[in-house]
Amino acid sequence: MNSYDFPALYLSADAASASAQNKYLGLILAQYSLLVLAAVCSLWFSQSSDVYVAYAIIVLASTALLIYTSVLKPEKDWYACRALAESIKTSTWRYMMRAEPFDASHTVSEVKKKFADFLKQILSANAHIQEPISKRPRTGEQITKAMDKARSLSLDDRIDMYRKWRVDNQRSWYASRTKSNRSSFQFWVTVCVLAQGLAIILALLRIKHDGALNVWPTEPLLVFASSVIGWIQIKKFNELATAYSLTSHEIGIALARLDDVRSEKDFSDFVNDTERAFSREHTQWVARLTE
Repeated sequence: MNSYDFPALYLSADAASASAQNKYLGLILAQYSLLVLAAVCSLWFSQSSDVYVAYAIIVLASTALLIYTSVLKPEKDWYACRALAESIKTSTWRYMMRAEPFDASHTVSEVKKKFADFLKQILSANAHIQEPISKRPRTGEQITKAMDKARSLSLDDRIDMYRKWRVDNQRSWYASRTKSNRSSFQFWVTVCVLAQGLAIILALLRIKHDGALNVWPTEPLLVFASSVIGWIQIKKFNELATAYSLTSHEIGIALARLDDVRSEKDFSDFVNDTERAFSREHTQWVARLTE
């Protein structure tokens, strides 16, 4: 399954989420960069009055970005669009695998109507993000040919497809994200420790060698270290690594049940249980909206 095989609404929500994420993180990085730059400018306060003007402009720009971010809250669009996309994705897999509530006890037309009604209801329930989604329009179908083709497969073929393209794929994604988040956490913690350690060394050297340097960059180093701490908290590297690791293990445990599936009912139950495990991340995105 490729991304374009999913409903057009999913593609729009996914694109809107990525755009809002880039915008939010870009604004945060810009604020931190300006604060570090302002700290650097403060080192030359006594040398020129122009430095004061530059310092004021930089701080003003940082403040403007802070107000802009606080008022528009692009992270809310990021979280909401991500939650919407994940909700559509998990329901799409239920549809393709004939799992409840899109099981084979209904006619094809009834199932399609039920899925279309679901998309309509979820879009109405997320009216507050219709604007960012509308900026990323997709002209594809809401029920694609690939979805119907998957749904028409035999039970054994659907089991193989779900194992390969959903369970194994998602498990690999969680494992790789666990590793990357842990690596990122360790990297930024190391950078922070080095910056603070260098600031301590410079402070101790200044006690006996105050005149050795015209500029002692202790304050910029501390501002940089504080920015790194803020970045770690925003990205939640450690928390995400733990959550992804646990989910990956849960998927591995659930996967053992797949070999015992013998009927449509068994498979439907398995798919729904597995999708609920995947939906924990979706639930976290929804929870972030209330933070």
